[in-house]
Amino acid sequence: MGLTHVAVRLLHSDAKDTYNADFLVDTGAMDTMAPASELKKIGIRPVGKDLYELANGDIVEFEHGNAEIEFMGEIIGTRILFGPDHSEPILGVIALEAAGFLIDPKNQRLTKRRARPLKRVA
Repeated sequence: MGLTHVAVRLLHSDAKDTYNADFLVDTGAMDTMAPASELKKIGIRPVGKDLYELANGDIVEFEHGNAEIEFMGEIIGTRILFGPDHSEPILGVIALEAAGFLIDPKNQRLTKRRARPLKRVA
């Protein structure tokens, strides 16, 4: 199975600057992450910190903020982690699901859901 990358544009509603990069689609990551220096350049500021478990089992604390993220014709609001400055940007599963996408690992691409699931409230 190969790697899937998606062109992403991050923005902050109060700033004109954006951060554009190819993000690695990572369904093993809940949240989205980008280099901290790039987030700060476009005006995204930390609002908190959380502990995250890396793939190797290490526990690391990351600051997080809020960003608007645009990819494949969808724009959503999401939590964004302030990653190391030279780290590869990661598109996590929460952003993927919020935008209505599923990953097709065999063909290394994202597919749009036909309809979003919405359960009937009793």
